[in-house]
Amino acid sequence: MTQSITIVTQFYPPDYAATGQFVHELASALVGKGYPVSIFTGKPGYAFKEADAPREEWKEGVLVRRTRASQISPKRIRGKVINSIFFWLRSAIKLRNKVARGSHLLITSAPPYLGLVGWFYHKIFGHAYSCLIYDVYPEVAVRLNIVQPDHWIVRLWEAINTKVWRRACTLIVLSEPMKQILVAKNPEFADKIHVIHSWADPDLIKPIPKDHNWFAKENGLDRNFTVLYSGNLGRCHDEITILSCLYLLKDEPGIKFVFIGNGAGSAPIRESIEVGDLPNVLMMPYQEREVLPYSLTACDLSLVSLKPNMDGVVAPSKFYGILAAGRPVAAICDKDSYLTELVAEGNCGQCFVNGDAQGLADYIRQLRDHPDRVENFGKNARSYFEQNFTLEKAVPLYLEALGLTQPELYGVKADLFPAAELHPKSS
Repeated sequence: MTQSITIVTQFYPPDYAATGQFVHELASALVGKGYPVSIFTGKPGYAFKEADAPREEWKEGVLVRRTRASQISPKRIRGKVINSIFFWLRSAIKLRNKVARGSHLLITSAPPYLGLVGWFYHKIFGHAYSCLIYDVYPEVAVRLNIVQPDHWIVRLWEAINTKVWRRACTLIVLSEPMKQILVAKNPEFADKIHVIHSWADPDLIKPIPKDHNWFAKENGLDRNFTVLYSGNLGRCHDEITILSCLYLLKDEPGIKFVFIGNGAGSAPIRESIEVGDLPNVLMMPYQEREVLPYSLTACDLSLVSLKPNMDGVVAPSKFYGILAAGRPVAAICDKDSYLTELVAEGNCGQCFVNGDAQGLADYIRQLRDHPDRVENFGKNARSYFEQNFTLEKAVPLYLEALGLTQPELYGVKADLFPAAELHPKSS
């Protein structure tokens, strides 16, 4: 029988969290390749309109099984920690049935200590699992100065990571610097680490001229050179350089900034807007998935940012949506960041070191005054995306990382387990 896969993740649609969206697209693609895939996830916590979702359902050939989830202050750090611990406990208990686990577990780092579930079932039953690492914890917390590197929590967490990663069949990370961080901590893991970039949907996100874009017209973005920041502006992102740039250009004619999303870094920008300091800045909430093709293309330039020293511990997924939209990129990051390499390789924009608000402001003025450059960078971005960062490019890498063959080559179908057989009705 073809190997079945169970992906464990706290977030999954209708949640709009990026990790859940990526898992959804990956699961559907694996089903398309002939693999039975199930999802074990929590109830919605970040959905737009749907406060609930079925406990069990089939979606696009994927069996989705949801467990009850805590919803204590989901936008605050303390609430996120409590909710993630609750989900981890529910996962450890509800996956006790071998059939429910599938023949191979793919465990995401949402939450970051979820890999303990795989370690536990491997330790007790020898069950196989792989880890999909989106962010490297506790390194993120250390680099943000939330906790000191010699703190007992960090030492314990590192020890747990070592145990979890040692027993995992493979480790999947999102960038080469992320791999190097893991290898520096544990050289023995080098051969089991696979680097697979994130992606965007080339059929969903396509270049759309602003004068044909209803979202741009509706929000008055077609009448200015528009700079967009779309997505989470959180603790790992550099809002300080961005805010400084906003003040440098607040009276600049023909330039407008738009922020779509939320995050801790949004607060100072929102406060400046509310007191009237930034008349050319618009802040909007997250947009639903069907609006993304229009919101991502309602601009002339898109921003990506990482705080100093965050390269390799996180990987901004918004970068790939920008490329798909066919828009130039302005990235704020360390000079040695992997983003610098990608932007240069794609010839699709420019990078600025943290703190260089003046350089960023000057670049925005240049692009405003040279629309031909905007058009060329945008075409390069889309071409670079199509060549490197689609799901079609990523799926074979996931098959290799999970040690899978392609069953459709041998006539194997994806309907190898009925819902009732795969997952008992108890939840």
